[in-house]
Amino acid sequence: MWGRRFVGELSSSSSCVAAFFLLLLALDHPGLVTAQTPKGSWQTLTGNAPVVIAKGGFSGIFPDSSDLAYKLTYLAGSSDTILWCDVRLTKDGVGVCLPELTINNGTNIDVVYPQGKKNYPVNGVPTSGWFSVDYSINDLSPVLLMQGVLSRTNRFDASSVILTVEDVQKQVKPPALWLNIQHDMFYTQHNLSMRSYLLSLSKRVILNYVSSAEVVFLSSITRTFKATKTKFIFRFLDKAAIEPSTNQTYGSLSKNLTFIKTFASGILVPKQYIWPVTSDLYLQPHTSFVLDAHKEGLEVFASGFANDALISYNYSYDPLAEYLSFIDNGIFSVDGVLTDFPKTASEAIGCFSHIKANYSEHGKPLVISHNGASGIYPDCTDLAYQQAVKDGVDVIDCPVQMTQDGTLICMSSINLIDVTTVTTSPFSSRSSVIPEIQGGPGIFTFNLTWEEISKNLKPTISSPEVEYQLYRNPRYKNGGNFMKLSDFLDFAKDKALSGVLISIENAAFLAEKLGYSVTDGVIKALKDSGYSNQTVQEVTIQSSNSSVLVKFRQQTKYKLLYMVDESISDAAPSSIADIKQFAHSVAVSKQSIFPETWKFVVGQTELVKTLKSAGLNVYVYLLRNEFVSQPWDFLSDPTVEINQYVQGAGVDGIITDFPGTATVYKRNACSKLGDKAPTYMLPVQVGDLLGLMAPEALPPALAPMPVLEVSDVVEPPLPPASQKPGGGGNAGPPASQPSGGPPRSVVASAISLAMLCGSLLLI
Repeated sequence: MWGRRFVGELSSSSSCVAAFFLLLLALDHPGLVTAQTPKGSWQTLTGNAPVVIAKGGFSGIFPDSSDLAYKLTYLAGSSDTILWCDVRLTKDGVGVCLPELTINNGTNIDVVYPQGKKNYPVNGVPTSGWFSVDYSINDLSPVLLMQGVLSRTNRFDASSVILTVEDVQKQVKPPALWLNIQHDMFYTQHNLSMRSYLLSLSKRVILNYVSSAEVVFLSSITRTFKATKTKFIFRFLDKAAIEPSTNQTYGSLSKNLTFIKTFASGILVPKQYIWPVTSDLYLQPHTSFVLDAHKEGLEVFASGFANDALISYNYSYDPLAEYLSFIDNGIFSVDGVLTDFPKTASEAIGCFSHIKANYSEHGKPLVISHNGASGIYPDCTDLAYQQAVKDGVDVIDCPVQMTQDGTLICMSSINLIDVTTVTTSPFSSRSSVIPEIQGGPGIFTFNLTWEEISKNLKPTISSPEVEYQLYRNPRYKNGGNFMKLSDFLDFAKDKALSGVLISIENAAFLAEKLGYSVTDGVIKALKDSGYSNQTVQEVTIQSSNSSVLVKFRQQTKYKLLYMVDESISDAAPSSIADIKQFAHSVAVSKQSIFPETWKFVVGQTELVKTLKSAGLNVYVYLLRNEFVSQPWDFLSDPTVEINQYVQGAGVDGIITDFPGTATVYKRNACSKLGDKAPTYMLPVQVGDLLGLMAPEALPPALAPMPVLEVSDVVEPPLPPASQKPGGGGNAGPPASQPSGGPPRSVVASAISLAMLCGSLLLI
């Protein structure tokens, strides 16, 4: 997982020395972030590739400024990544790396010294907490580092001691070290001199970069270090914040870059200085800040990058897309990025910059949309399908449902409550409980006609991670129009696609209870649209019901995809033999390939290998960009997850809500390098994070997953249907009220009784 480069030994404080040491001995393949893009093709100040600055190391996973975070920066990312240290002074003048002035955020000092809380003025603001100035370096030796961001895993807490700047240099030997100095005036008030500390340190450690948010301190230290090669960077804070030594806002200082150039060679700014974002998280036009700074001869470094932060909806939860907007937009490039996740920044710079879109090739891995580009627009709407095609998807999908008047439509759920505004429509009381479909009440597609749906309802965007307050494209939460299957097929016909996928579920229920053959309806729609006799686009039929695929195998020559709708660890030979009788491909869940517990990957099954060796193509579902949908091992990076399933597991295709992220992955410049691929594009070694964890922090063992048996696959033939598709009549049982009239309500028990009697009571 962490690359192939030995970077020294962990401090003796780590509880995982042995496991980590063995891991390092096996790894020996460094990667350069600039390997794929030559000098001069960048719009940075120098023409060189932007640099990656790891804030406190790989602090997106491990405690900021810990030995794990610093060392694993290079095992997971590029060998030329710059290490960042926020310097704090102890009362005996030793510089330590800690992310906050109040060091209780990021350490367990409040446990070690429970009476140590103090109140001090910091730039005139009363501040409470534990401060490094109250402790000597020896006092801090029992204090351990903790993850300071609550949304990140705490499984690596209390496994690393506080490091001095010299510890970082000696133990990690980074190619470049960036020291960030803040609150010089505070330390002066405590009879400590940051200036004297840096002068002394420079005799033992090469200081590549020194940044500060204080004008007077940086200008004075610049004069002292005139003869060195150290780059001095002025750090801008939020525009409304006051710079303490000049009493000006950082916003006003940003308008006087000529002045900044007199004491700095570069500037570090929050990313909003460059790409402003509205209050509802949408991008505004970029500013001229980078171009203006470059005209003054100032390098520009952008800060605030984190894969697990709320970023603009324009990026569709893809952190790689955000980096590319700063380094490869065709107008300017920042000279470096400060990030908690250096691996993703290295990917963006080394493999995904300066590549051209080519939507005419549809090689592996096959990218299949899930309800269109449903991560951006409501499921199965014209907007979702248009976006998927724009993103270069290989295959667009239509999950077929049936309306009351027998119209086949593309709808991701048979229950309109899930994906439409039906609960706020005139049809909100047409609710029923149908146990064959789901346990709770629903308003189903066959309860309404196509006209009632298309004219009275609006689509609702899916937000599967809403419990984490992660929403999808709220400005378009009801955007787009519903599509009939025939409209979907007509839309797809002239697009640069390798094919279409039609998903069919609940076919037995529709035939037995409503008398409608959805399989015959799909076959007829494909024939009417000309798909039965064309060879440009391949038609694939997907179902979790073998009976559906058996019927298509008997009556058509379409490709057939069997979806295994439970997580399995393997498939028995008898079940595979049966699948091969009716399917060409199999779709399996992510968990079936890389099982996880408490969001940590525990291993890799042999399922993909087994299925492929039997001649079946294997697709994995369901990939999403939201960082909470990925295990910690994939570093809150959807590109890492895609790479793991493609390079690490060897799947033939992926089914995703965000086809744009997957198609960009297919075009990356490192995809065909094989063993020469840079470290940050290698698949992770599954289970590595567990190997770095203290025994007491390990999550519980994963319960065994079942093996797919032939009894799980074999189904009886579909029941006969009494109505023929396309007849124009009412496909459902007769309604008790005229279309659009007030619906009749009955209790669920009455429906069940009616079903047992061989009829369905519509409600």
